[in-house]
Amino acid sequence: MDPLASLRDAEPTPFWLDSPEKPHAATALVGATSCDLLVVGGGYTGLWTALVAKERNPNLDVVLVEAEEAGGAASGRNGGFVEASLTHGLQNGITRWPEEMGLLERLGRENLQAMEDTLVRHGIDCDWERTGSLAVATEPHQVEWLKEEEEAVARYGGSSEYLDADAVRAEIDSPTFLAGLWNKHDVAMVNPARLAWGLRAACLALGVRLHENTPALSLDEHGHTVTVRTPYGSVAARKVALATNAYPSLLRRHRPYTIPIYDYALMTEPLSEEQLAAVGWKNRQGFADMNNHFHYVRLSADDRILWGGYDAIYHYNGKVRAEHDQRPETFATLAKHFFTTFPQLEGVRFSHTWGGAIDMSTRFCVFFDTSHRGKVAYAAGFTGLGVGATRFGAEVMLDLLDGARTERTQLELVRRKPLPFPPEPVRSVGIGITQWSMTRADHNQGRRNLWLRTLDSLGLGFDS
Repeated sequence: MDPLASLRDAEPTPFWLDSPEKPHAATALVGATSCDLLVVGGGYTGLWTALVAKERNPNLDVVLVEAEEAGGAASGRNGGFVEASLTHGLQNGITRWPEEMGLLERLGRENLQAMEDTLVRHGIDCDWERTGSLAVATEPHQVEWLKEEEEAVARYGGSSEYLDADAVRAEIDSPTFLAGLWNKHDVAMVNPARLAWGLRAACLALGVRLHENTPALSLDEHGHTVTVRTPYGSVAARKVALATNAYPSLLRRHRPYTIPIYDYALMTEPLSEEQLAAVGWKNRQGFADMNNHFHYVRLSADDRILWGGYDAIYHYNGKVRAEHDQRPETFATLAKHFFTTFPQLEGVRFSHTWGGAIDMSTRFCVFFDTSHRGKVAYAAGFTGLGVGATRFGAEVMLDLLDGARTERTQLELVRRKPLPFPPEPVRSVGIGITQWSMTRADHNQGRRNLWLRTLDSLGLGFDS
């Protein structure tokens, strides 16, 4: 089957958001109001911040403003991998915070469990499955990487199971799989849109005042309050949490620390019993391969396969625009790779194609800052494994706004920001060289050239 034919009838919209469960938008803010805490941004970071703030203090008056609709951006269109890791994977964390990794791993596992407990407490049904995930080797040199990763996981208090070629194909059958490492406990699968909508409903039930289609235009300090202006009104707050992530921060000095990277995904039609049996996959783990240009893959609740990743696209000057959400050349590449991985699924069609912007930082994970004498806190840069870390980010922002000295706020990860991205045109040129070098490494047994090794030594990187 021609891979392009499999895309012929696909809807150009995120599968998760294409649902009758999508809530009606809350009214836009009109006029002036005031509150104790204003949250700017209605993705996971903002929703968790509002929810945790109300759980900590039910009497706190919390307002949340969202430029479009809650969960409509990255939070409603990602792959739905909820990782315990706060550092975009163990190896990235070891490289950057070796002395803190034991603590960071523990805090990450506690955070994942706290997420699960919150979903139960508020009755949020979002297809949460604690299945774990597989890292799979598709090239011979990657097999040794998996064995080294197994040792590192054990060293920092985790558990994983190495699978040889026969064992990994007994879990998920692909002729491209040479080995796997199964993290059984520290990853959950979730319907990302239903998670966002569930958090939204929980916030409303606790009394959060939500205004959608209300972009924040400016932020100014006035004595003991900070005022955020919107198109038809304003909010004066004692404290403000900024959770705009891939979108430009209201604080101009924060903007060089993140760039929007576009990531893309396909979703198949539901698999028949025979098609699913041909793949196996009885334990329903998500998986990702070990390449620089990697794929991430998982089953939905109705047995569709989400197939995403590989291309990570940056647009000059970091523009976030709706027209970037569709990229036919990437969808064609993804479809070709899908059938190479699962030739037994020839004839399967894709029902949805979509993309969206991710907020990437040079260290691949969240960073924090405060301003206006501690009345404003900021969290961004989660990159591609940030679904679980958004709750941790919310806790840190609230700690910072309270001026609290906690285990979280004392982390070097929290106290130090990453290196900023250079201005254009140097930024685009550097990203282009980095992408070329990563592709070359994937075709050269993972060997990193001088450019990549230099970036490694400087603590700079590019990923999705």
